[in-house]
Amino acid sequence: MPYEESRVNIDNIFYKACQTAPCILFFDELDAIVKSRGDSGTTAECVINHLVREMKRIRGKKNVFLIGATNRPDIIDSSLLRPDRFSKLIYVPLPDGKSRVSILKSALRKSPVAKDVDLQLLANVTKGFSGADLTEICQGACEIAIRESIEQDIVREREPQCHRPTARHADERDPVPEIRRDHFEEAMKSARRSVSDNDIRKYELFVQTLQQSRGFGS
Repeated sequence: MPYEESRVNIDNIFYKACQTAPCILFFDELDAIVKSRGDSGTTAECVINHLVREMKRIRGKKNVFLIGATNRPDIIDSSLLRPDRFSKLIYVPLPDGKSRVSILKSALRKSPVAKDVDLQLLANVTKGFSGADLTEICQGACEIAIRESIEQDIVREREPQCHRPTARHADERDPVPEIRRDHFEEAMKSARRSVSDNDIRKYELFVQTLQQSRGFGS
């Protein structure tokens, strides 16, 4: 994106934030916007400089809050990690057991789950999985359940007319299939962690490095 267009977009975002205050500006995947200048071109450097200027400009406004999220803090330009840019840097580790149960419940809140599904057990066997990984497992189990239901419908359609369920019985069938334990077991066969142990060590080392230079979270 050309610098002038990026500059206008940044100006508009911060202007609207000030006009609608109290307001929270949330930048997801911050590393895509403010990658270290050593890895960026001239346009990217100008975007970073302009963003920093806007961040300085709103520092005195107590009702405008700026939050950024990233999975790659190591490639964010160092100018954005100073205390006068983001007052706090908070490391969010992978979800623990209790958090994994909560994530699973949230991902399945609109889905019919069979009584034989033990979310605590599923949380126990997914240690080291991220929220996105857990959501993908739930989506996979749901897709398996739907595919199974469709296949059963196809089989019924191929049955002789006399063997098919009556209209009354057909109407009684639940159109939304339940997600059973075996569906989750099948989904787990292809489940993978997106964050390796090496990645975790890298993040923890980054945290330690920042702790030496500034306060880190609270």
